[in-house]
Amino acid sequence: MSRSWRRWPSRRRDEAGSALIELTWLGLLLLIPLVYVVITMITVQRSAYGATEAARAAGRAYILAPDQASAAARAHEAARIAMQDQGIQLDSDDMRIVCHPDPDSCLQPGSSVEVVLALDVDLPLMPSVSGESSASIAVDASHVELYGIYREAAR
Repeated sequence: MSRSWRRWPSRRRDEAGSALIELTWLGLLLLIPLVYVVITMITVQRSAYGATEAARAAGRAYILAPDQASAAARAHEAARIAMQDQGIQLDSDDMRIVCHPDPDSCLQPGSSVEVVLALDVDLPLMPSVSGESSASIAVDASHVELYGIYREAAR
């Protein structure tokens, strides 16, 4: 009986410390994808928030412009600044401005201006193929700003 008692502790000593190594490797294998998912979610959420704020800022800038000639330039600049605050570069073709009910009467009493932003958010740490990211998520936002019926028409 004393022989079997002596064998038991010797087996236990042979595996001493392996649980720590296994836990470390398992933690790394699970933690790296989790960190990547969190970084990706933060990037997409930042882009979605920026697109929403950019559409709102562009709509307000368009409505507050003194004339229709400078309204589009002000709207694009406001959207660019709002996206730049989130660390995202806004291209000029990512934003579209539509006037309702008639495209020719944007700044007339009773009209409304709709700003639509649509952009592709590149996923972080993804390799690029021929200068473009291979993986992206589409983010879009729209905002409708009313031109009051009691306001004077802009020129």
